[in-house]
Amino acid sequence: MIATLDWNGKPRKIDFSKPLDISIPLRASDENVNAWYLKSPKIEPVKMDDWVGSVKDGADVNFNNIYFNPHAHGTHTECVGHITEKVHSINEHLTTFFFSAKVISVEPQTVGEDFIIQKEQIKAQLQSNEVEALVIRTLPNHPDKLSKHYSNTNPPFISEDAALFIKDSGIKHLLIDLPSVDKEKDDGKLLSHNAFWNTTGNIRFDATITEFIYVPNTVEDGLYSLNLQIAPFENDATPSKPILYKIFD
Repeated sequence: MIATLDWNGKPRKIDFSKPLDISIPLRASDENVNAWYLKSPKIEPVKMDDWVGSVKDGADVNFNNIYFNPHAHGTHTECVGHITEKVHSINEHLTTFFFSAKVISVEPQTVGEDFIIQKEQIKAQLQSNEVEALVIRTLPNHPDKLSKHYSNTNPPFISEDAALFIKDSGIKHLLIDLPSVDKEKDDGKLLSHNAFWNTTGNIRFDATITEFIYVPNTVEDGLYSLNLQIAPFENDATPSKPILYKIFD
C-alpha cells in the first residue's frame, strides 16, 4: 500500500508493503544479544502438577513463561522513568508511533580506552529540526551485533555534548545499535541519558531512547518514516519493534 505523508510541508510517499525491520528478536538461547551481566533469557512451558504446557508433551496448546530483562536482552524503548526516582511508564508517555526519521552511520572515535560518538560527527549529518527521530548505525556494522554479549566489553557510547546537540536539534526519539547511549561503567552519572531527557530542566517526558537495534547494511543512510512499535508494558522500558519505511517523491 502506498501512502502520502506531509513532510515539512512537502508531500512524500511511502510503501507500507516494504518494511525495514531494525529490531533484534528475543531468543531463548546463549546466542541472544546480552548486556548488563545477566544470564540468557528463558522461554519455557508452564508446569502444573503433571501438566506441561507443550503440545509435543501432550498438551492442547503451547503455554510458555518468558523470563527476560528489556534492557539487557534485545531491542527496547525507554522513557525518562529509566533514570528518575519515580518510575514513569513508557506506555503512558509514548502515545504516537509514526515519525519522520533519519538514518546515519557513525564510526566512534578512539579516546584512550573508549570509543565515543562525538558531537561533530552528529552535527555533520543532522540539521536542526530536520526530523523527529534519529537512527544511529555504528561502524563497523557486523552481523555479530545480533548475538554479541556486551558485559565487561566497554562498548562505544555517545558523548554528553553529542546527546545535548541531538536534543537541541529537535530529536524526540533516539535509536542506536548499542546496549546504552552511555558508557558501560560511568559511576552512575548517565550523562547522555540525562542530557537527552533534559533532567535538570523541563524534563522531556515524551522523548524516548531505543537501544539494541540493528540496521542492516542494505539500509542506506537517509530519510525514512519510522513506526516505533512497543509492547504495552507499564514500566520504564518495553520490548519494541522499530520499522523503517523508505520515502520517495
